[in-house]
Amino acid sequence: MSKKPTKRALGRGLDAILSSPDTDITSKDISGNYVAGAIADIKISEIEVNPFQPRTDFDEVALRELTNSIKAQGVIQPVTVRKMGRDHYQLIAGERRLKASELAGLERIPAFIRVANDEQMLEMALIENIHRQDLNAIEVAISYNRLMGECQLTQEKLSEKVGKSRSTITNFLRLLKLPPEIQIALRDGSISMGHARALINVEGEARQLRILKRIIEDGLSVRQVETLVREMNQPAQKKKTKTTQIPEKYKSITARLSHNLGTKVSLKRNQKGTGQINITFKNDEELDQIIAYFEKK
Repeated sequence: MSKKPTKRALGRGLDAILSSPDTDITSKDISGNYVAGAIADIKISEIEVNPFQPRTDFDEVALRELTNSIKAQGVIQPVTVRKMGRDHYQLIAGERRLKASELAGLERIPAFIRVANDEQMLEMALIENIHRQDLNAIEVAISYNRLMGECQLTQEKLSEKVGKSRSTITNFLRLLKLPPEIQIALRDGSISMGHARALINVEGEARQLRILKRIIEDGLSVRQVETLVREMNQPAQKKKTKTTQIPEKYKSITARLSHNLGTKVSLKRNQKGTGQINITFKNDEELDQIIAYFEKK
């Protein structure tokens, strides 16, 4: 039996970009210039940070752990940079590795060197970050939004580049329509993406924020929030009472029967002509009088 092919971790678009020989100048020829081939070992001081970096928050504990790992074993996965000039590079991907290497006291770092214009640079940086497992939902949403806006991509094209379904991309982009307070709560891990997606369906920012407060204070689950939202969006409908005109010949029937029976009588009739006559009695004596009346008839 043939083995199933190993699933690639990267999206189709990122894999195509980073594997392209047209963007690769990673080894030196006899003249000392970098050309396509292997990984270059370059000075950290020659690398400037990525101005297009979509990631804004770095976990300090995780950064220290990575620093200790680099001190012990070195940089296992090279960073990716683009060449800006002689001995001048700009980081495309791997800012955590670069930061940790500096903290570890390294002077040089292994790197893939690419050729890319600003748009390609942004695209590579954003797509590389999107595929990080620890990127929070808001960072992913912002990255999708920037790719569409700054790289002029439709949702269909973006779907192809990042290897995600259009519905997934749409769900992330909708998060950016939420109030800032909810986006911050999602970014900080106070609520999950499931909570946020449920809140999108609530009309009115004030109502959204009231539910956010309840989620945090009462520890509501996603299912509880979804139920709460459904109840808010579908309030109990007030019963509509339809008044039907009683034909003229029946209007006096209740008064006549009430007089003859010596008790209260009511008449209900719908538009189709069906209905009921209700005769009330207070005790067995009144019931016997009513029965006797109709027996006489």
